Amino acid sequence: MVRSTARLLELFAEHGIPERAARLYLAACRAGPLTAAELARQAALHRVEAYRHVRTLEEAGLLKTSGRRPMRLVATPMAELLDRWIDHANHRYRRLQADRTRLLTEWQEELAVADPGDARRFHILEGRGPIQTFLKKRIGTAEREVLLTVSGFSLGPAIDGGLDRELREASRRGVRIRLVTEVTSANLGDAKHFTSFAEIRHAHAPVTNRAIVVDRTGALVYVSGEEGLGATGEAQVALWSSAPELLNRARQYHHRVWSHSVPAASRIVELESPAQAVLPAVPGRLAEPFERLREITELGMRAAGVREMRFDLTEAIETMARQLGRSIAPEVEGRTAPDVARSLAAYYNQHALGKMEVARDKPLALRVTGCFACLPQSPEIGRILCPKLLQSVVETRLGAGWEVSRPEPRRHAAKGCLFSVSPTVA
Repeated sequence: MVRSTARLLELFAEHGIPERAARLYLAACRAGPLTAAELARQAALHRVEAYRHVRTLEEAGLLKTSGRRPMRLVATPMAELLDRWIDHANHRYRRLQADRTRLLTEWQEELAVADPGDARRFHILEGRGPIQTFLKKRIGTAEREVLLTVSGFSLGPAIDGGLDRELREASRRGVRIRLVTEVTSANLGDAKHFTSFAEIRHAHAPVTNRAIVVDRTGALVYVSGEEGLGATGEAQVALWSSAPELLNRARQYHHRVWSHSVPAASRIVELESPAQAVLPAVPGRLAEPFERLREITELGMRAAGVREMRFDLTEAIETMARQLGRSIAPEVEGRTAPDVARSLAAYYNQHALGKMEVARDKPLALRVTGCFACLPQSPEIGRILCPKLLQSVVETRLGAGWEVSRPEPRRHAAKGCLFSVSPTVA
């Protein structure tokens, strides 16, 4: 009997019923309806203490009153009580199952927020999600300004994580948002999105240190990330600090990068309306630019409604020759035309572009045999390309104002190409 009572008292304790209150309930179960005084005597409790526990049992639904004065207390049957507890446990279980994801998310968010009562000045955050959650809460409390010094590839994840919405809302509250980053063709759309609510400047050099300053209360500095020690975005680590020294350094770094940058608007115009468009040709990847050229051609033909386009090959070859000449010129020496010609001849011979020699100094003439551009199937390419290439080299070294003659077609096959180099006649 003692062992059974002990197990019952443990069960009541698990459901928040103190031991002496449980003894009152068991006494009511054994003796039937009793007054509070009678119940106190049955449980061997002081009457004042018994009255206090009776109220607890009534609130918990273990005792009910019946009749009028003197009111008597009736115990809820144990079977009914157990069914109630089982229903309550099942309901709680279902609620926990339904709320599991939400509770875990709130728990992670709570861990990401520094305790305002914590005397420490530093707080370490790990993972992109917790870092962004922390930042959103900090930005939500900003009153004056938010300074962001971030790399260009961070703009997309900031939008995905909702940081842009918090910054926009802060801007509506009158908070000044200043962002310095690299604006490139890859993140142009993201940069234009931020210009709608923030002051943005384009940094000419990559932003290597990412930092965000909120008012003068604290700064968040990224310790690692995808571009550094972290293998993935989730491996990011950031440090939040309210230490005056770190806060000042973060602000100074932002101002230094900001002062050496340009307004994002001018950079966007530069990207959207470039002064010139080029298709880079790289050995081993030549198919890419020509595939792009094909796409551009098809687009133009479709837009104009034409079925044929004819390209001026002479103009294309001359453009290629001028670029090749500008690339070769830094490898050539000399301050006079003959000196440049001799250095260029050495360059030709060294790089197997053909055998070049200075035929005469005055007037300057160059002879080239076995030229790389004079292909048997297309000798006209060499006659167009070579003069422009030589002119580009000489003008890059000595300044504009030089002419190079085209070779005689009849002598081309037998004696090579003879080029006359002379100053432009004013």
